[in-house]
Amino acid sequence: MVATGEMNVTAIQDRVTRILKDPKSEWNVIDAEATDTAKLYGGYIVPLAAIPAIAGFIGLTVFGVFGYRLGFMRGLSHAIVNYVLTLVGVYICALVIDKLAPTFESKPSTIQALKLVAYASTASWIAGVVTIIPALAPIAIIGGLYSIYLFYLGLPVLMKTPQAKVVPYMVVSAIIVIVVLVLVNFVSGTIVGVGLPQPLTTF
Repeated sequence: MVATGEMNVTAIQDRVTRILKDPKSEWNVIDAEATDTAKLYGGYIVPLAAIPAIAGFIGLTVFGVFGYRLGFMRGLSHAIVNYVLTLVGVYICALVIDKLAPTFESKPSTIQALKLVAYASTASWIAGVVTIIPALAPIAIIGGLYSIYLFYLGLPVLMKTPQAKVVPYMVVSAIIVIVVLVLVNFVSGTIVGVGLPQPLTTF
């Protein structure tokens, strides 16, 4: 079990492996876990979301993209701002998914929605490691697509969504998540003055 509020590396590795290799079974385990926002963030979201932030920082400051390389402090500021806004964005997405639940005959629950966003985002966050070499950043899209699949599998389990409502609920949620992520990237780039595109790193 990962949701302890502490960065138990072994537990995180086990959860990552299981959610990626056997998501159907793992969503049932996740559904039954008792946790809260602090535990989810401290025990999973914070360390996992740091992967693309760190990789992107190294990629932009060491390797650069299109012949353009950020200075250390500017790159670090960009990475920190993007990381913090991503953490905020995860919670915003969970809140919106929770509020949408009745519309799709699902059971509202902020913590279940947060679980859904956090664990479905696993593939995106892990795939974010490729941004350490900016030229490979498009490969991270594969992780994003798998995260959508994870979300699809987890929605009926965690939010108790009827099968007939899963696809429309997923589509609306995906649109909202994409909008939030685009805003996160835009705001972080604007604050630090960086106009380079960043990969989407949350479900």
